Amino acid sequence: MTLGIDWTTDWIRRSAAVVSEHRGELITLDREIGDGDHGENLDRGFTAVLAKLDDLPADASPGDALKLVATTLISTVGGASGPLLGTAYLKAAGAVGQEKELDGAALVALLTAARDGVVLRGKAEPGDKTMIDAWTPAVDAAAAAVADGKDEVAVLEAAAAAAEQGAEATEPLVARKGRASYLGDRAIGHRDPGAQSSSLLLRAAADAAAGAPSAGQ
Repeated sequence: MTLGIDWTTDWIRRSAAVVSEHRGELITLDREIGDGDHGENLDRGFTAVLAKLDDLPADASPGDALKLVATTLISTVGGASGPLLGTAYLKAAGAVGQEKELDGAALVALLTAARDGVVLRGKAEPGDKTMIDAWTPAVDAAAAAVADGKDEVAVLEAAAAAAEQGAEATEPLVARKGRASYLGDRAIGHRDPGAQSSSLLLRAAADAAAGAPSAGQ
């Protein structure tokens, strides 16, 4: 089984839905240690993405869809999350190029490039209490699943589960980047909103894969 444009667009639609569903939660998380606009900004961005998704050509590749997300988020999302996630999707698009079908190795390349894009833009490391604390374990888990011979659904499931654990693990951390870093020890006990939203996006990818038809069907 490989995953193509149908999976990618389903992932994007599920991402928009889950961001909308958890908008209030993300606003609350960000209000506790940041500006309070993370959920609103992401919801606005993915709503704008949905408005453009049907304009993709019939022969669009997964990379084309990811690039659409990237450019839309960068142009419509305020704060740090727009440039960070926009760069993540842009680098992911570059990693898969014009491949029409993505196998496990391609998914690892996609996730790795996305994570590296966030690092490039935000200069954060694991343990800094940022979205990197969700993306890095997701990449590691996906790579391990591929090494174990798992199929694409299992690869993305492993990534999503690791991202969820990573987001939860930000709660006891002291923030070293962004506005939350100004709080010092007062940020302890609060989950990073960027890590939480990243875990939601990766869960959407796994859910889309679990419901996706195999290539050729």
